[in-house]
Order: sequence, then C-alpha cells, then structure tokens
Amino acid sequence: MGPVARHTYSVEGQGIRVVVLAGGFGGARMSHGFELLGERVALSVIVNTADDLELHGLLVSPDLDTVMYTLAGVANDATGWGVRDETWSAAQMLARYGAPTWFRLGDRDLATHILRTAAVRDGARPTEVAATLARALGVRARLLPMTDQQVSTKVRTADGWLDFQDYFVRRGHADDVLELRFAGAADARPTPEVIEAVRAADLVVIAPSNPFVSVGPILAVPGLRKLLDETAAPVVAVSPIVGGAAVRGPAADMLITLAHLPATAAGVAAYYAATYPGLIDVLVLDNADAEESEAVARTGVRPLVTNTVIGEPDARRQLAVELLTLA
Repeated sequence: MGPVARHTYSVEGQGIRVVVLAGGFGGARMSHGFELLGERVALSVIVNTADDLELHGLLVSPDLDTVMYTLAGVANDATGWGVRDETWSAAQMLARYGAPTWFRLGDRDLATHILRTAAVRDGARPTEVAATLARALGVRARLLPMTDQQVSTKVRTADGWLDFQDYFVRRGHADDVLELRFAGAADARPTPEVIEAVRAADLVVIAPSNPFVSVGPILAVPGLRKLLDETAAPVVAVSPIVGGAAVRGPAADMLITLAHLPATAAGVAAYYAATYPGLIDVLVLDNADAEESEAVARTGVRPLVTNTVIGEPDARRQLAVELLTLA
C-alpha cells in the first residue's frame, strides 16, 4: 500500500465538518490550524478530561484550557500551558501560607477555574461551562469535554499508583510507566454534543497528542470507539513522534515501556493498529520520517508524509489544509 497522494486543495467556500480528538499541547496546535481557516471549517474539538484535578478547592481542566487559550490567541506559547503575560501573586501568597505550589495557577488562569467551579457546583454540565468560557474568549470552535462524568488517569510506576498530575507535573514524568488505568471510564458516556459531532463529521483527526494518556482516555469512554467505527468520515492520526523523539512529553518512553514498540512513527502506527484495530485510516508522519512509510503501510494504515512540526501558526494552517484533502 503506497503513500497517500498529496493534492492542491482549495477550502474556499467550504464548510467542512472536522472533529479533532485532542490532548493539551499537540491537540491545541492541531486544532489551531483548523481554527485559522475560519468559517470555511466547522470545527469540533473533543478534549481529554482525564487529566483534570481539584486544586485549592477549584476544578482545573488542563487540556481543555490549553486548547481554549490557544484557539483564543491568549496561550503562553513559551510554556505550552497557561496564559501569556501571566502574573503569580496568588501563587506566591499560597506559598507563604504553606500550600503546595508544584502545580502553578497564574492569576489570570485562576479566573477560568473559579468560574468553572462555581458553574459546575450550581449544576451546569462541564460541556455547557466549556462552551460558555470559550464563547467569552471569542473561540469559534466547539470545545467538547470527552464526557460530563469524571474520569481520572492513574499511572503505575515502580513506586506504585499515582494520580496523573503527580506523575506528570510533580515528578516531571521521569518515572517509567508500567501500567495505566482510567478510573471512572466504565461509568462514563459520550455527551449528546460529542455524539452529534462525530456522526456529522466529514473528517476526524487524532491530533499529535500522546496516544496513551491523551487519546487513550477519550477512546476509553464507552460508546466513543463505536461512534468512530461507524462514521463515514476518514479517521486520520498525526504522529506525535518525529525523528525518533516525542515532540513534547513522554509519548516516546510510553511506546517502549507500555507497548514494547520502537519510539518511531511506525511504532505509533503499530500501536494504533494493534490496540484499536481498524480505527485509523491514515497516519501522518513528518518529512524526517519519510523512510518509515513502508513500515507504516505494513500495519494496514496508509502513510501521508508532510511537515508535522507545527510550532508556528503558518505551519499549523498548512497541515490543516493538507488534511482537508482527505475529507
């Protein structure tokens, strides 16, 4: 099976319905590429919420907020999380009181968590809250939590089971991950908004997010995989591995320790093919990994080779345009 052909494609006048499955960093940048195409794309982003935590009495949704801030144009691109031009007076005062500050919340970021917490405790669904916050920041896309129920990623290391943010932030994701579980996933369900978005999609894109702890929790929500299997839209995954290393985070290490696969784009294809048979139609790999096209094709997934390093807005937009050729 050969590489997917690349075409010149005009999105002028089109309203292509794109659904992106997203974690924080890679998901935000991929979603931003489609958002930059404006009304020519009807974008829905289904975001991992298994990284969520309660901190200082506030409900914090790191991946959802990273996507929202990026699409709103207020993200801190230097850190990959939080709001640019942030101040830290509240965090400094919390430290004086002896509160833990290993997970830092900036002053502007706090406003998001305060409003989210108040709304949820007043009975609003997390999906409704996400829509209200995104609309206030001028985001056109629909930001959809993967579920309105609580799901929590747990990570087993040599020191036992850890909450995800303990592993990822407090311990700097330095531990080898031996096992994962998504607590609460069995009792979760896709929201009506998620169901509608997937059923109406012309294109589904799995962002270059960690397949294990960003995409995995989304696909663990009962019914979500069935929706994706039933969609007529092509399902395209963008590899988070470029040149044998993760663009960001521990995806490369997890391919080795959890899946016993090489930390390569072909390893990503093999993981998706083995774990979610038949789900992925196309894997997009970077030009740096073009020689892996045949290995990707042997997994039953079609390769598309292009630039997937999307640190700059122009690169994000160009990748989004190229992915629309598959719709």
